[in-house]
Amino acid sequence: MGISSPGIGSGLDIQGIVAKLVALEKQPIQQLQVKASGLNAKLSAYGQLKSQIANLQDQAAKLGSTSSWETMSVKSSNAGAVVGTATSAAAPTAFSMEVSQLARAQSAGSAVFGTGSAVGTGTLKIQLGAWSKGDFTPEADGTAVFAPGADPEVSIDITAADDTLAKVAAKINAANAGVNATVLRDASGERLLMRSSATGEESGFRIQATDDDGNNTDGAGLSRLAFDPENATDGLSLTQSARDTLATINGVVVKSKNTTFADAIEGLTLTVAQVTTAPVEVSIQRDTSGARANITAFIDSYNALTNALAAMTRYNPADKSAGTLQGDSTAVSLQSALRQLVGGMGTPGGEFGRLSDIGVQFQADGTLKADATKLDAAMAKPDALKAFFATDEEGTASDGMATRIKDFAAGMLSVDGLFATKTKSIQGAVKRNTDDQERVADRASRREEQLLAQYNRLDANLGKLSSLNAYITQQVTQWNKRTDY
Repeated sequence: MGISSPGIGSGLDIQGIVAKLVALEKQPIQQLQVKASGLNAKLSAYGQLKSQIANLQDQAAKLGSTSSWETMSVKSSNAGAVVGTATSAAAPTAFSMEVSQLARAQSAGSAVFGTGSAVGTGTLKIQLGAWSKGDFTPEADGTAVFAPGADPEVSIDITAADDTLAKVAAKINAANAGVNATVLRDASGERLLMRSSATGEESGFRIQATDDDGNNTDGAGLSRLAFDPENATDGLSLTQSARDTLATINGVVVKSKNTTFADAIEGLTLTVAQVTTAPVEVSIQRDTSGARANITAFIDSYNALTNALAAMTRYNPADKSAGTLQGDSTAVSLQSALRQLVGGMGTPGGEFGRLSDIGVQFQADGTLKADATKLDAAMAKPDALKAFFATDEEGTASDGMATRIKDFAAGMLSVDGLFATKTKSIQGAVKRNTDDQERVADRASRREEQLLAQYNRLDANLGKLSSLNAYITQQVTQWNKRTDY
């Protein structure tokens, strides 16, 4: 391909001329880029508003949840002895509680075995249940009696003649029979310690041995690991009997297999940690601290949204600056709808009609502010506040304030709501803008090719004319020098 140097033939600055003409052709791109920047700024602004509307919806949902208005708190005069938690099913009340006995597990231990010695062969049968009489009651009123529980007995075969206490303990623990086995070693030898896995009278255990030496109750062979006082076995010795927790509530005896009373009073769970020496006063009352925190969070969320909308739609005549959404009818309508919704009436017929009735009022800049004294007074009426905020009549005029706001936000955030529609519209405008820029650039590129071709032809023609002019001038000069005419 030949080397082209536009302008050599004519002396014209063809590249400069074409560049300026093409720049004029590309001028619309600058305007389109400015417009694209504005569209992208709007997309970002609506993304920010969408996030803040979602947050407002979350805060309204908390206010609109009936459970947030039914939280109960439990206070104890001796938290080291008695604590409690309450659900919304609990009723405000107060009572005194005394704890006389804490639940514990049954424990028993064997006599000393030689370290690593065999214990004998046979079968151990472990059964959970409740012991009474004998050493198992303070009165020691006769021979101990075992009442088996609902769980079936578990059989553990000890078949190896060289099984040690450690191996027997491992088999017992692997059987999941409701007891834990531990081998205790000291200078005198080894002992097998047995303990119920759970506490409470019904978690006692009986261990019966079928001893391969033919005697199931003596102090030799596998029967040394039996525990059955009812049948006079000479095996494990009781170190601690199983007990329930015993307490009184307003003088009425209550008991539990562990240290928790989950159903003594409806909706209340009490946990005890020690025997008391004096009555513990327990009270249950409504806890409005969480609900008040929800009101504060809602105010903060609404104010953040209001301030964002104000900044985006503001026009400053002093410096003639405008917000990203200044003049945007959708944003202006959203401002108006929110203010009307939040400033409107609550549930008809309720004790509180508007937010201002509970001390939450509009400020001059459109934000909300709570009057602490007035809000404290309103919080003393949680049922009335619950009706004002949380009543849900499925989209009717009887809906509570928070329910309406939550539904309003959900509508705007839905797949065919305001934000989805507006975002789709702006994205479409951005796409069209990009296409327009590409068309202008393509047109300018083609125009540049056309202009270069035209000016190159002009340059060539001017070069030819310049050469012809030089030749003619030369001939005229020669003619003028001739003297033969």
